[in-house]
Amino acid sequence: MDIGTKDKKKLFAAVGLGVVAVLVVAYELLGGPSTPVAATAPAATPIPRATARKPGKNKGASTERLDPTLDLALLAETEQTKYNGNGRNIFVAGADIPQVIAPVRTDKQQAQGPPSPPPITPPPPITLKFFGFASKPGEPKRIFLSQGEDVFIASEGDIVNRRYKVVRISPNAVDIEDVLYNNRQSIPLIQG
Repeated sequence: MDIGTKDKKKLFAAVGLGVVAVLVVAYELLGGPSTPVAATAPAATPIPRATARKPGKNKGASTERLDPTLDLALLAETEQTKYNGNGRNIFVAGADIPQVIAPVRTDKQQAQGPPSPPPITPPPPITLKFFGFASKPGEPKRIFLSQGEDVFIASEGDIVNRRYKVVRISPNAVDIEDVLYNNRQSIPLIQG
């Protein structure tokens, strides 16, 4: 059995690397050269205590407390804190909301009289076009509506284009309701 005896340089390199590996493992397992921890650690500083605060005065700057032990004096202070909110109860639905006081009117404003209400804008017109209907015996009447290039087929009670409800179908017209604006319009049958 020949274990690398032909090439002596490779044999010595392998043995040298093996010895270095054993030394590194021994160094890691034994912890290396021991140095006292106190010699390398920075000097200990005292833990700052939180400054005493008055109840309800948490906005002032205080030193940060790093001591994890329970401070009974600070606990007693915070137990005595009372919440004095603005009077609104966020846990009651429909609670009374404080009303805004109207501004004082000047003589010019009183001479003009009360302000007129803003003009009510009419709802937008329904742009659907009714161009036919189909009915089979025993089935509800269906109509054909178009809006631009889109064609819709609907029965009474159906919602078209996620906005328009078909209320009533008659032979010459269809009643459509715009559910967004609560607007009803009768659309006549278009011949052609």
